[in-house]
Amino acid sequence: MRQPYRIHPSRTWRVTGAVVLGHVGVAWLVSSGVLTSVVPATAPDNVIMASVVMDAPAAPKPEPARPPIQPPTKPEPKPQPQAKPVSPQVQPAPVLSPTASSDAAPIVPSAAPAPAAPATPAAPPAGNQRPAANATAAAVVLPSTSADYLNNPAPPYPRQSKRLGEEGTVVIRVLITAEGRAEKAEIRTSSGYARLDDTALTTVKAWRFVPGKRNGAPEAMWFNVPIRFVLN
Repeated sequence: MRQPYRIHPSRTWRVTGAVVLGHVGVAWLVSSGVLTSVVPATAPDNVIMASVVMDAPAAPKPEPARPPIQPPTKPEPKPQPQAKPVSPQVQPAPVLSPTASSDAAPIVPSAAPAPAAPATPAAPPAGNQRPAANATAAAVVLPSTSADYLNNPAPPYPRQSKRLGEEGTVVIRVLITAEGRAEKAEIRTSSGYARLDDTALTTVKAWRFVPGKRNGAPEAMWFNVPIRFVLN
């Protein structure tokens, strides 16, 4: 039979002594600071994770709707002012200015010449006709209101016309008899206001006139009388 392996006692002591010496040497190295214990780094207990959220780009705003472009409008043509009708020229009329004491003021209206009636020329002497024509034209004298003895009253200024500020000139066409009275009277040119026209017409009908004459003899003739109403 095979014999068991036996360790020699001296060898055992050698191994034991080497182990003891090794431990003693390690202990001395640790105590002298040559060997230091290494502590493994540990991860932190709490880890804060931060994430950055980028804002998405804003959607572009829709452009405001543009108003439709209207075609330029053509300016309407301005109406041309119509020419005013030219009224016939008459001689300056007497001015009627209302006073505080009375509604009428004495006036002496100036007479406007009326168209003369056609005259029958006398037979001119033979050989010279121009002097005869001048003599015939000089023989006609128009009626007049300028005689001092007539004392014609001035037309009264209507009160309502004064309140309303109505002014104007009336021309009365009168047929004057050979006796100097107004046989007919009519409005030839209106003042634009019925009250002023009626007042002038009524007043002139009651006036006395110097009759017109032909070859020195009184004769019925038409005559224009202007009456002017003016507020001061």
